[in-house]
Amino acid sequence: MLKFNRLMGRSSANRASALRSKLFARDEELVASLPPPHLAQRTSTRFLDIYQMGNKAAMEKERARLADEMNRGYFADMSELQKHGGKIAMANKIITPAVAAIKFPVIEVDRSDGQSFKLPISSSGKKVDQNMSSVPKATLLCLSFRRSSQAMIDSWGVPFQNAFRDKEEVHLYEVSLIDTWLLCRKPIKQLLLRVMRKPKSEDNQGPLRRQIVYSFGDHYYFRKELKILNLLTGYVFLLDRFGRIRWQGFGSATPEELPSLLSCASLLLEEK
Repeated sequence: MLKFNRLMGRSSANRASALRSKLFARDEELVASLPPPHLAQRTSTRFLDIYQMGNKAAMEKERARLADEMNRGYFADMSELQKHGGKIAMANKIITPAVAAIKFPVIEVDRSDGQSFKLPISSSGKKVDQNMSSVPKATLLCLSFRRSSQAMIDSWGVPFQNAFRDKEEVHLYEVSLIDTWLLCRKPIKQLLLRVMRKPKSEDNQGPLRRQIVYSFGDHYYFRKELKILNLLTGYVFLLDRFGRIRWQGFGSATPEELPSLLSCASLLLEEK
């Protein structure tokens, strides 16, 4: 009987450990388990509350979103990734002129200590957003929707940090976007942020710090504004002090693309 009880206790502990592992797995494990139509329905209909059920415009908007998400699912992203390795397009060779640059959409993010703020930190004329005493002249924003794209992000972020390590007017953010419903619930979100808290890294010595932040919630319209389709690749945006996109890259950095990024960032530091 004693041996049986020990066996049952060990089995319960193993089940609890397996449950925790599944709970804290990143989005792709949860997303991959759903077929595209089911995924689209789950990510779309949950945002249409009861007060919008009689709103024809809201219903049409949600119907269009559902159709869009059903046409583009996880398996389409995976197939595309296998073809080009996440390199959906080549990075800009030259900086985009200020008059032709578009604004990066505002997004709310959380640090691992629970502090929330909005990106990008930018200036509107003489007024500085978010009550910040200083606004960076150049900001590299690296977006990652799935864990698989982290190596792609590192291929841009690490050389960028090394090149501008001593520049106070340069910022570097790595943004992990988490849209799985369960992980966005407040208790789970707080637990995840606590788990993700890490000791200070030696890589963050110097004025330019690699800041890792997280964005929880629905990113559908954010992605639409930036024309982001494939969630398995990484996206990199170089912004000026007004939050305008002056350069962008995709997937992993190539030896030809890195000098372009560094050169464009240097030009932003010289702009008046």
